[in-house]
Amino acid sequence: MANHGVGELFILMKISLIIPILNEAESIIDLIETIDRQTLQPNEVIFVDGGSSDGTTEIIRNATFENPLYKITQTFGSSPGKGRNIGIENAQNEWIALTDAGIKLDRNWLAALSAEVEKVPDADVVYGNFSPQNNSFFEKCAALSYVPPLRENTIRGRSVASMLLRKKVWEEVGGFPDLRAAEDLIFMETIAQKGFKPIFAPDAVIYWHLRPNLLSTFRKFVLYSKHNVLAGRQWDWHYGVLKQYVLVLLFVILAIVQCWWWSFLPLLWLIMRTAKRIHAHYYEYGLMPLLNPIYFVSIMFVIIIIDIGTFTGWVQALLLRKD
Repeated sequence: MANHGVGELFILMKISLIIPILNEAESIIDLIETIDRQTLQPNEVIFVDGGSSDGTTEIIRNATFENPLYKITQTFGSSPGKGRNIGIENAQNEWIALTDAGIKLDRNWLAALSAEVEKVPDADVVYGNFSPQNNSFFEKCAALSYVPPLRENTIRGRSVASMLLRKKVWEEVGGFPDLRAAEDLIFMETIAQKGFKPIFAPDAVIYWHLRPNLLSTFRKFVLYSKHNVLAGRQWDWHYGVLKQYVLVLLFVILAIVQCWWWSFLPLLWLIMRTAKRIHAHYYEYGLMPLLNPIYFVSIMFVIIIIDIGTFTGWVQALLLRKD
């Protein structure tokens, strides 16, 4: 690609935005509104519906019927990975932008992703940024409990929900695995293994809507854990959590058979683990959550619930394998 100015590059880059959806009636309008407000508009937007039963597709049609750039493809029962594959396969353009439902886009998201290609014209993949929406006390505690921390002038982590890539990259890696979870990690790992050139756009931010309460957070981690184990990726985080709880169990046994004061060590472990999570987010939140006992105990409780969800999903996956 020749070296063009930013404005000329934006004209030359034809971008298809692909979004897999399933029962997103509560949040889909927020996403559409942020797409419509993009300072750089995509050349087409393809929603791939996996079989919504809550009226999601009707909401999209009613909200976008005057805009011919919007398209809906319905594929009943498809996974997020398969949905992205279908959308990309039908995309008309060389560049593919990816995001998910349940998200709001910063108005400069697509422009910021594209601007990085102007700086590095031979790039194959651009990873943008993501940030949790902290609309409540619980969501802030959840963000501190499990969302990767943000540091200055960097992205929070690689995510297919904030991504721009050449269509040839998707073709050469064989697309996304047809999985309910971990398909994004496998896809990004394959891109790296094949040597495609990544660049990063810290200013290209999407805002991720966290689960609003403890029960929905637990259910999310049960589902995510189950499908990660079914995909054979226990090493992602399951084994690390298991090792910690084996040590905790050892302390509990020592407290029962030897001396009660051993029981303080599991509590100390949990306190230190919580403090480490909070400290990792110092750049965003400062020391307030560390010093506020209400925040601290709440975050500790969320961490425990996530661990229970992890083990519950793990057991469910093992039972499914036996069947």
